[in-house]
Amino acid sequence: MARRKRLGKILPKKASKFQKKMGKAPGTITYMGRREGGTSVVNILEYNEQIYNEHIPGDIDAIVAHKELPEISWIDIVGISDEVFIDKIGKRFGLNPLVLEDIVDTHQRPKIDEYEDYIFSVFKMLYINEEQEIVYEHVAMVLMEGCVLVFQEMDDDVFKGVRQRIKSKSGRIRTRGSDYLLFALIDAIVDNYFVVLEHLNHKIESLEEVVYDNPTPEIAQEIQQIKKEVLRIRRWIFPVKELISRLIDTENSLITKDTKVFLRDALDHSLEINESIQIYREMSMSLMEMYMSNMSNKMNEVMKVLTIMASIFIPLTFIAGIYGMNFENMPELHFKYGYYYVWGLMIALFIGMMIYFKRKNWL
Repeated sequence: MARRKRLGKILPKKASKFQKKMGKAPGTITYMGRREGGTSVVNILEYNEQIYNEHIPGDIDAIVAHKELPEISWIDIVGISDEVFIDKIGKRFGLNPLVLEDIVDTHQRPKIDEYEDYIFSVFKMLYINEEQEIVYEHVAMVLMEGCVLVFQEMDDDVFKGVRQRIKSKSGRIRTRGSDYLLFALIDAIVDNYFVVLEHLNHKIESLEEVVYDNPTPEIAQEIQQIKKEVLRIRRWIFPVKELISRLIDTENSLITKDTKVFLRDALDHSLEINESIQIYREMSMSLMEMYMSNMSNKMNEVMKVLTIMASIFIPLTFIAGIYGMNFENMPELHFKYGYYYVWGLMIALFIGMMIYFKRKNWL
């Protein structure tokens, strides 16, 4: 009973996000993120080679109508905590309940699922905010014939360049289909991984310099944090290579051969990113070893100084101990210059030992 009470103090009282899903049927829409209570906002870009329109639809019917338009439609849904809205929009677009469950599950591992008339994908969008912190945002995308649905948590994203290319007719995006739009969005996510990794590399290199010059207990905490950061980034980035490979190898008619050529370029980038994150993982793990080694070296330096000091004072203490004895018949005690001779001997020993230690490179 006593053990149970102790455990009760350790376990959290508030139910976790995962406990909310326990006991529910597969396909139940349960938002798993930290941004609850918000409403979904929909922005739509429709375009072809000649036309470009950007607007906010009034209702779900206006959103669904874009599925049948001849133009390419990018339906961007910001805010996925509104479970009722996600359920409605999903049913109107004919999405599987398991897809809707994954859309609102912010802990879902990156994945791709192919269905008869659409391809569903989940990625993690990583970027650096104004406070120089790494932001992790859940992004789900549904590729259909003529449109792409994007579900994201916040207004901030890495798609600014894609929007600008569509608006200004720069590049080939206005002349291609919805599969190329999906590629452009994935490519923007992957390219921004390089920015995050560069930021991570800078932090690791800065820590290396501090660990080498002045290792402190506070630095050990920062090393632990950077190790967790690297592992978290690796968890979300590492599967992307496999997902892009699946899109390249798929026989689904939604992905054309022309788009697969560009996907191979994104695959090359993802391979480079995986190699980099593996290097940073090893670097972050070696930081703690370097910290412990430098702390040990510092301790050895202190011990060496203390040992040298003790070695110097041992003979001096021996001499002082002899002449501090209370024997009456000690001839040196009655010698007129005995005190000065003893001091001279002790100083000579001190200087001699210092010279000896210096020649041995112990000082």
